Amino acid sequence: MSKNSNLFDVTLFKRLLEYVLVYKTVFVFVAISAILISIFSTLTPYLIKVAVDDYLALGKYQDFIYLIIFMLFNLLLTVLFMFLFSYYANLLGQKVIYDVRVQLFKHILDFKMSYFDKSSVGRLVTRAVNDMETIASIFSQGLFMIAADLMQMSLVIVVMLFLSWQLSLTVFIILPFILFATRKFQKSMKIAFNEVRSEVANLNSFVQERITGMKIVQLFNREKIEYDNFVQINEKHKKAWLKTVWYNSIFFPIAELSTSITIGLIVWFGGLNAVLENSSVTLGTIFLFIQLSQMLFRPLRQIADKFNTLQMGMVAANRIFKIIDTTSNISDFGTKNKDLINGKIVFKDVSFSYIENEKVIKKLSFKINNGEKIAIVGSTGSGKTTIVNLISRFYEVQNGSIFIGNHNIKDYKLQSLRSRVALVLQDVFLFADTILNNITLWDSSISFDRVVNAAKKIGIHDFILSLPDGYNYNVKERGVMLSQGQRQLISFLRAYIKNPSILILDEATSSIDSNSEELIQNATEKITENKTSIIIAHRLSTILNSDRIFVMSQGMLVEQGTHTELVAKKNGYYKGLYEIQFQKEKITEAQSQV
Repeated sequence: MSKNSNLFDVTLFKRLLEYVLVYKTVFVFVAISAILISIFSTLTPYLIKVAVDDYLALGKYQDFIYLIIFMLFNLLLTVLFMFLFSYYANLLGQKVIYDVRVQLFKHILDFKMSYFDKSSVGRLVTRAVNDMETIASIFSQGLFMIAADLMQMSLVIVVMLFLSWQLSLTVFIILPFILFATRKFQKSMKIAFNEVRSEVANLNSFVQERITGMKIVQLFNREKIEYDNFVQINEKHKKAWLKTVWYNSIFFPIAELSTSITIGLIVWFGGLNAVLENSSVTLGTIFLFIQLSQMLFRPLRQIADKFNTLQMGMVAANRIFKIIDTTSNISDFGTKNKDLINGKIVFKDVSFSYIENEKVIKKLSFKINNGEKIAIVGSTGSGKTTIVNLISRFYEVQNGSIFIGNHNIKDYKLQSLRSRVALVLQDVFLFADTILNNITLWDSSISFDRVVNAAKKIGIHDFILSLPDGYNYNVKERGVMLSQGQRQLISFLRAYIKNPSILILDEATSSIDSNSEELIQNATEKITENKTSIIIAHRLSTILNSDRIFVMSQGMLVEQGTHTELVAKKNGYYKGLYEIQFQKEKITEAQSQV
């Protein structure tokens, strides 16, 4: 819904209907049920009129039992189809949001990393969960309910006019006032619901970020500050909802008052006519019109309420479709498969920037031979991790080309490319699941025996068995039940079991204990055999045995060579880094001995 002035976005609604029409049978059944409910509901008060005028008023009780049976049968049919209507309308809503949610999540899975850099996780969660359930209410409480009410109102108006146009006009005098109030109510509620959804997203985003970063909040004594911030955001959320409460508080009493006035007019006007001779207005007709007027006004009031639900769902749908329509995917038009991928990597005049006009990589060119072990060093922000991101195609280069094997990186199918690249990061992410599932990532083709054998080869089998339940040990959310070093070992085994052509260790040993580092160093020797390896590290001691060392500075390759060659360079950049770190290590060693 692009503008607040528009009560209803027809284009958006048509798009939603595309998901509905997939389930034509259910849709048609719900529509038929709505029609039958309208007929049976309107028939009930008419049968009461017949009972009053044709039986009770005339003292005819002999066949009255048949009318009672017919009324009971009509009531049972009404209840039955109300049940079927409610069940299948909700069923249809759940089927629709299932399809939309699957499409949304699949779309999110294909986004570039740059999208997540700029988007709040809390907002995405709100879209995929809260907003999706709101869409379901369009069908369960909004659209079909409104359609059923409109059909019932139309039928009621026809019956009214057929029986007495005078009493009908009495009812219709009040109708324009309710219609005017309903329209004003709908306009105000649409604006209010837009604000509500925005504040819900803000609240979810804030809570999600603070819970994730609770260690930082407590470490820096920000509890009071974050509490005050939460109170402010929660206050905005409350005020947004109170607007909807305010509009409801105004509208529904007005609608109720209008109904009461209408009933009074019917009794007054109908009563006067009933006492006149030759009047078509009977006592049964007055009873009928009182009930029909309630059947006319009550759905009108409910339509306003259901229209709120419909609008809230449309607002949610608009937000979700904005994500689905976002074109932030890595292009995947390659045809080459993983069997063609070897470990040779070539960068040709590659330039890249996360933010426009702020280049992180500047015309970078280098070649890594298949099976070669390369170390990349440099100060923070020199572009080391960016090289890793580009090789894995988390981001697209703006200029230049990257080749893996003998083909441009874009010529490979994205899935094939990433299946041959294994990445171990400093900040390891583990799912709230078992160690086994975090290693295999639920790949059924990887057997348990294969995992155990791999763990034994890289020397971490005994460590896993030392944990409760061994490979079935649940590490909880983000692996909080394991230490940093233990998480690194699990991620290393996860990379090893993948059997990649290219192995990348991005600061993988920078924040773990010496025992874990020794295990990883031993494992590195095994996994890097006959594989291209790229090791990014601040600790230069971990890369001394590399075939070559690339030295990065401000997005450019300033030096390359073996450790021996680079330390021999007078005033060399690498030599300076090595000497500074070597001195730090000597000081640390001396302090530990003291």
